[in-house]
Amino acid sequence: MKLRGQLLEQPGSSAGDLEPTALQSGVITEVIDLRDPMHRLRQLSDGCALEVLRVSDGAVSAVGQLGDTVCVLFATDPRHKGGALGVDGCAAIVDAYATAMQRGVPVIGIWQSGGARLPEGAASLDAVGSVFAAMTQASGVIPQISVVLGPAAGGAAYGPALTDVVIVGPAARVFVTGPDIVNSVTGETVDAESLGGPDVHAKSSGLSHIRTASDGEALTRAREVASLLSNTHTGLGNKAAASDPGRFLPTHERRAYDVHPIVADLLDDNLTELHREWAPNIVTTLGRLDGQPVGVIANNPIRMGGCLTAAASEKAARFVRLCDAFGLPLIVLVDVPGYLPGGKQEADGIVRRGAKLLHAFAAAQVPRFTVITRKAYGGAYIAMNSRSLGASRVLAWPTAVVDVMSAQAAVKITRRRDIADVPEHNRDEAIAVFAAEHSELTGGLQRAVDNGIVDEVIDPSGTRTSLATLVAGASTVPSRQKNIPL
Repeated sequence: MKLRGQLLEQPGSSAGDLEPTALQSGVITEVIDLRDPMHRLRQLSDGCALEVLRVSDGAVSAVGQLGDTVCVLFATDPRHKGGALGVDGCAAIVDAYATAMQRGVPVIGIWQSGGARLPEGAASLDAVGSVFAAMTQASGVIPQISVVLGPAAGGAAYGPALTDVVIVGPAARVFVTGPDIVNSVTGETVDAESLGGPDVHAKSSGLSHIRTASDGEALTRAREVASLLSNTHTGLGNKAAASDPGRFLPTHERRAYDVHPIVADLLDDNLTELHREWAPNIVTTLGRLDGQPVGVIANNPIRMGGCLTAAASEKAARFVRLCDAFGLPLIVLVDVPGYLPGGKQEADGIVRRGAKLLHAFAAAQVPRFTVITRKAYGGAYIAMNSRSLGASRVLAWPTAVVDVMSAQAAVKITRRRDIADVPEHNRDEAIAVFAAEHSELTGGLQRAVDNGIVDEVIDPSGTRTSLATLVAGASTVPSRQKNIPL
């Protein structure tokens, strides 16, 4: 078989990096290096014409049309020195950010880089620092999306971490220092995948918002996120208003369930969940409601009963900040028994990280609507966009309960002596009677309405219509607060 055209041979290239674009009579007419930054940018822009801004041997930047969204794009060049960034390559990225800021459009970066370029010494470090500065200046002003398609080490690891949404492909390896240096310094033997592969960052570190099965899927998801964060209204939604998310609640009040079907039922099709595998006891989803981009936060009772944990609090706080920065109304679905107790949670910073969620909601300027579906107990009730934190409107299903704790738990404290006097074989029945008395005393859901804690009790079948009306009538001006990725 004859090869016609240019075969780009670079260190580290393999058959998987090369793709024939035409095959006739056993003759390959052209071979493309899949790592070519221009090839990747054309894929991202769906083959549309690109306005090239700057080309260097470290990175390429351009402006492209991604569906209904104009974006500034850049890609590092792993064909040269493993994609390591020197002065010129960093300048291409800084120029991309300057253009995006000037035009007020999202910036999408495709990363595969070994970090600062060693032969350029301190100058390359200074240049990488200028990239970080540009990203920080853009935080909360324009959406920043990172797509990691290969190894990203050192400065190339922190670059994506400074952006709003990080998408990793199957070959992504993100770490500060690689396996060889780790071994030489600490003696630890570890491979690149276990050190910084997709599984690590999707489940444990929380760096990755979305992980994909292919590079092509990663680029597609980047386009979707860019459209959502650009707050582009697509017109009428693609779902009938006559949905009934209440059908997904179990008949027994203490039985767990997966909240994902409820979220999907309320929104239009084509949802984008962020951090699906990290802290799955809370769900954070970007989507549209009657065409309007929104963010949804929901407790997930099938995971840890829907309790708030340290990681879940941080995950939700960052999501609130993201939506607030770019003017996306927030919908909060509440079914939370409280904070997860225990020494591990305390040591993991549940107080410090939980405070981030309180701060994020209380500081948010974007419209935010709460729906209490079942229970809302204790401090976790406050943290989940309560009226006291400034919720725009609080709705509740008839199944909702708002209290310091469950009635059963409360009477075990307030009536513990009475319970102790009851024969052991009758105690469950006594607790049930005391709990009913407690519920009557506290007034239940009606008292929450009377006190202004809940604005309205609605039928579950009317939830989508109610939320769509509220979102359509709300002002969605972005707050332009820094979207701090912490």
